[in-house]
Amino acid sequence: MTKVVKTERRRNGKGNVAVERSGLARNSSAGVNGSTVENGSSVENINPVENSSSVESISPVENNSPVGNTVSLTANRKYKDTVFRMLFSDKYRLLELYNAVSGRHYVNPDELQIVTLENAVYMGMKNDMAFLLDTGIYLYEHQSTINPNMPLRDLFYISSEYNGFVDMKSLYTSTVQKLPAPNFVVFYNGEEAMEDRCEYRLSGAFEPKVDNPALELIVTVLNVNYGRNPVLMEQCRTLADYAQYVALVRKYKSEMGSLEAAVRRAIDECIKNDVLADFLRKNRAEVEMTSIFEYNQEEEERKLRAAERQAGYDKGYDSGYESGAADGEVRSTVKAVIKLMQNMKLTMEQALDTLDITGDEREEVLERLNKKMNV
Repeated sequence: MTKVVKTERRRNGKGNVAVERSGLARNSSAGVNGSTVENGSSVENINPVENSSSVESISPVENNSPVGNTVSLTANRKYKDTVFRMLFSDKYRLLELYNAVSGRHYVNPDELQIVTLENAVYMGMKNDMAFLLDTGIYLYEHQSTINPNMPLRDLFYISSEYNGFVDMKSLYTSTVQKLPAPNFVVFYNGEEAMEDRCEYRLSGAFEPKVDNPALELIVTVLNVNYGRNPVLMEQCRTLADYAQYVALVRKYKSEMGSLEAAVRRAIDECIKNDVLADFLRKNRAEVEMTSIFEYNQEEEERKLRAAERQAGYDKGYDSGYESGAADGEVRSTVKAVIKLMQNMKLTMEQALDTLDITGDEREEVLERLNKKMNV
C-alpha cells in the first residue's frame, strides 16, 4: 500500500532553507542482517569486485543524471572533502546506498531531499550527509576512526535540523508538531578491528548508568572495509567499489612506501578493472588530492590515539584529547598544503585557498608552514 507524505520545512532565523517535499511511502523488506565476521579488515590479495547486484532502476552514471538530480553537499567542494562524500553526494548513488542499508527499493532519486546543514561545520557539528525520504530524516557519516561519541554529536546535529522544521511559536500551541523520524548510520572503514555491525547508544555515556534512560539515541555502525558486510556490498555496487579502492591504496602504500604513488596506482588499477571507472576518470585530480589528505589525517589520528593510550587516556574525551586532536588536524592540513604546492605548483596562499582554510585556522597553518619552511 502506498501513501502520499508531505514534509514541510520552514525558514528560521538562522538561515536554514525551507524545503517542501512530496514522496511515495513504500512497503519495506528486511534490511542488512546483523551477522558479524571475526577476521580483521586487512587485505592480502585484492581482486576486482565482481558485478554485484544493485537496484536495477538506479544507474550511478557520473554527470549524466538529469538536471536537479545531482546535488553537491557544499557550494564549492574542496580538497578537505572525502572520496566517500564525493561519491554519495550524487543522489542516484545516495539512493542506492539507502536502499542497500534499509532493504527498500526506491527507484526515483527525486524522492530524496538532501538537507545537510551548510553551516554545521562552523558550529562544530559536521555531518557528511543528511537527507529526507518518505517520513524519515537520515544522517549518514563516514569515519576511519572509532568514535563512541557519535550519539552525542548526532543529538546536537538532529536538534539543529529539527529547529529548521518547526516554527518556535507553534511549540506553545495544543497541536502536536510532527517531525520526520531520525535514523543515524556511520560507515566505518578504519584499520582498527570492528565487527560488521554494532551500535552506539547515548545512554552508554550516562553516569551513573540507568536501566531505562529518559533520553536515548542509537547510532548504527557498519564496517565497510573490503571483504566485510558482504550482503550490504552485494546490494550497493558503488560502496563495494569504494571499499576496494581504499583497500588498494592501503595495500600499495604498504608495498611502495610513497602515498602519492600508491594512490595513482590504485586509481589506474581501478579504472582498468571497471571499479569506479567513470567517476575516477572524471575526477582523478581531485580524488588524488583528497585521498592523500584523508590518509595523512588517518595517520595523525592513529598517532594521537597511540599517544593517548601510552598516557593512560584509554577512554573518554577530555581537554588533553581535544588539544591533541586539534593539533593533529593542523599537522594534516600543513602536509596537504605542502603537497598541493609541490604537485600542483601552487603558492602557499593559493594552496590555502584551494583547501578553504580561513580565519584562525589559516593563521595557525601559516605559522606552522613558515616555521617548517624557514620563511
